[in-house]
Amino acid sequence: MKIGFIGLGIMGKPMVHNLLKAGYTDLLVWNRSRKAIDICVGYGAKAAGLREIGENCDLVFTMLPNSPQVKELMLGENGVAQFMKPGAIYVDCSSINPVASKEIAAVLAEKGVEMLDAPVSGGEPKAVDGTLSFMVGGKQEIFDRMKPVLLTMGASAVRCGEVGAGNTTKLANQIIVACNIRAVAEALTLAEKAGVDPELVYQAIRGGLAGSTVLDAKAPMMLSGNETPGFKVDLHKKDLANVLECAHDVGAPVPMTASVQEILCWLHATGHGDSDHSAIYRYYRTLIGEE
Repeated sequence: MKIGFIGLGIMGKPMVHNLLKAGYTDLLVWNRSRKAIDICVGYGAKAAGLREIGENCDLVFTMLPNSPQVKELMLGENGVAQFMKPGAIYVDCSSINPVASKEIAAVLAEKGVEMLDAPVSGGEPKAVDGTLSFMVGGKQEIFDRMKPVLLTMGASAVRCGEVGAGNTTKLANQIIVACNIRAVAEALTLAEKAGVDPELVYQAIRGGLAGSTVLDAKAPMMLSGNETPGFKVDLHKKDLANVLECAHDVGAPVPMTASVQEILCWLHATGHGDSDHSAIYRYYRTLIGEE
């Protein structure tokens, strides 16, 4: 199977690396910046143009920032889709608006190309160690064929419904993660203002009902001042914008999401868009005069 992979950012590079390590060595890659391509070539991939990927690959992956980039590279002038052959499969691992996923799938279906929307959760650490969680939308038979490939990059792959269901699930995931990070930041700020060591509060509560993957991943980063991005503020801001757009379209109430989005917008406006989303803690420390 010849595979193409487009988008070699924080997530894309380690995903390519894991595909190669699993034996999918006939792998073509493309990215806007040459440096990321060179890194993946060092892993064993081959650099290629978008047309070459479309014409030659049985399976094409994308891992891109948002809906406009996916649409441009797949459906735009000289986009990959126009070169793909009937029977090929397209798997979009980007986190985008599910409405856009459905639009792209409809165009591809006219060309005889199948599509899965398969966004991931886990951030850079899980991309590196191959334990991402894939949330997938698309036909059952296509999912069954692609699941072994997905599991070379992830620990789980769950089909959530037809095309668009994967990104709807990812939006739900991003609501929960954002609101949890805000809750952790708020709790640690309360502890500090009340004169209790936040580190001890974290150690005391992590084994109880308040314990969570988010708490264990983000509280130590907050307490040490480590804002090295595993998932950037601007990317989470983008995801929550998609949540709000989708929620408005379907009539779902999301007041907590709207509130967290305002904090992410403040972080972006104050120059912290490239920081890890645990920088929400910075917002609270600013409110109490510690930043």
